[in-house]
Amino acid sequence: MRVLARMSLPTRTLALNILRAHRASSDAEVLALALKTLASGQRYLAYELLRGAPRALGAARVADIRRFAAGMTTWSDVDCFGCFVAGVAWRTGRISDKEIARFASSPERWWRRAALVATVPLNAKSRGATSATGDAARTLAVCTRLLGDRDEMVVKAMSWALRELAKRNPRAVRTFLSEHGERLTARVRREVTSKLNTGRKSPRS
Repeated sequence: MRVLARMSLPTRTLALNILRAHRASSDAEVLALALKTLASGQRYLAYELLRGAPRALGAARVADIRRFAAGMTTWSDVDCFGCFVAGVAWRTGRISDKEIARFASSPERWWRRAALVATVPLNAKSRGATSATGDAARTLAVCTRLLGDRDEMVVKAMSWALRELAKRNPRAVRTFLSEHGERLTARVRREVTSKLNTGRKSPRS
């Protein structure tokens, strides 16, 4: 994903260096450090701290997760929040399905995108998913809620969510396309079908 690839190496390295210096800290202390970093205006460093120490989210409350989302204004903000914070907290039970449903019901495009991006850590091995077949039930529940959303940022996230699930559970994604394909955008149908048939987002990618 572009945003993750573009994350500056110095920021990532700085986060890892900070975490090494705090290796004896508890989960709650690392979470507090990430929140303090966020409050100082260093949003991406805060996200990288949690990317490097996802266990710290075990000390998080719903209010803490929402603090990491406050002020999101770009797709890069949302995608880091969804992959490194919300999705991990959801997978580990720190936030509920109802909380993600609230994201999906928001009038704000970035919250709706975040609901879809949060499904990625449920299914992507690179994001910590351990189930061999992913989490089709929760992923497709979010996708179903946002079937009619035509905001470009949400549409792109829909494609991403379904393509990640397709790597683990292609049968579930094929069934979803069969049942709801007419309500999906042409872009989503094209990219997800290509992923299922060729393993790529597009035949030329």
